[in-house]
Amino acid sequence: MSTFPTDFADLEPFADWALATEGERYAKRLSSSMDELQAFYDAVFPRLEPAMAYLDAHDLNALPDDATRLLWLCYSLINASFPIEVWRQTRVPDSGAAAVELVVEPAV
Repeated sequence: MSTFPTDFADLEPFADWALATEGERYAKRLSSSMDELQAFYDAVFPRLEPAMAYLDAHDLNALPDDATRLLWLCYSLINASFPIEVWRQTRVPDSGAAAVELVVEPAV
């Protein structure tokens, strides 16, 4: 069984980024190296527009499981984009732990 819709099978290597909650996505970002974040970003960012078009063709409240995971992958891309595009580092003090109550950012 594939994780994502057939048209997005090329993103299967990044299936571990398809996380259901903000806390999981934030923890994944914190535990990833810059090289891992960059590889994820480089693979998924060019596919973002087609992914959004695919998802827009569906009822958000009735997405098939594979489309839901694609949506979660896009959410993770948003989370990973800040370290890549803005900060150029994985950890930025006070960058979100206060907003995500279940995630405890380790002391640096």
